[in-house]
Amino acid sequence: MKPRIGVACSTMDEVEGRGVRRLHVPEPYVARVEEAGGLPLLLPVSSPSSVAEYLSLVDAVLLVGGDDVDPALYGAPRHPELGPVDRRRDEFEIALVRAVVRGQVPTLGVCRGLQVMNVAMGGTLVQHIPAEVPGAQVHGGLMDEVHPIDVVPGSRLATLVGAARADVNSHHHQAIARLAPGLVVSARADDGVIEAVEGPGPGFLVGVQWHPERMPASRVTAALFRAFLDAVRAR
Repeated sequence: MKPRIGVACSTMDEVEGRGVRRLHVPEPYVARVEEAGGLPLLLPVSSPSSVAEYLSLVDAVLLVGGDDVDPALYGAPRHPELGPVDRRRDEFEIALVRAVVRGQVPTLGVCRGLQVMNVAMGGTLVQHIPAEVPGAQVHGGLMDEVHPIDVVPGSRLATLVGAARADVNSHHHQAIARLAPGLVVSARADDGVIEAVEGPGPGFLVGVQWHPERMPASRVTAALFRAFLDAVRAR
């Protein structure tokens, strides 16, 4: 039986005047999970009280990209350049992260997913990189634009990448500010922005700031999703 990967849905406000809020997952996430041998199951945004029941149905969790995280959840005022937030999604995913950490459920966070992991575990965020990171490079570019990252030697990511440098895409204007207890940095961009984190120990808890699902031909993407699914099988 294929490992069941719970893919947490993103949200979208009213579309085309229909007045209906939507839950969705961009198709590339589903494709990368399937290519690695998993069975994607979509987890809708719901009440935090439902997290345990959802986790009983899946073997691992994938947190996808999306809107900014509400800064009130890490005790900060809103920056003028803060983008749209969805407090209901934030609260559901924070509860989800705390549950997977307690239960050592294999988890991969992508872009916003990394940021939610950090907030859920007690960290804070840079709300707008251009205004808060002196000398920052462009991080909010197109998905097909890439920049290099430095991978921390000895990290899980270093084992996967097999090199000290790697090229990744970038589509974000927020990033980790204060790193949460229980996470360690495994990669940074040349301007110091944190590009990947992981939990210490044998469990699979990895967050990346780039969008590997949009880089299907990258060896880094293949290695990352393969390691994610291998961790699920091993568990």
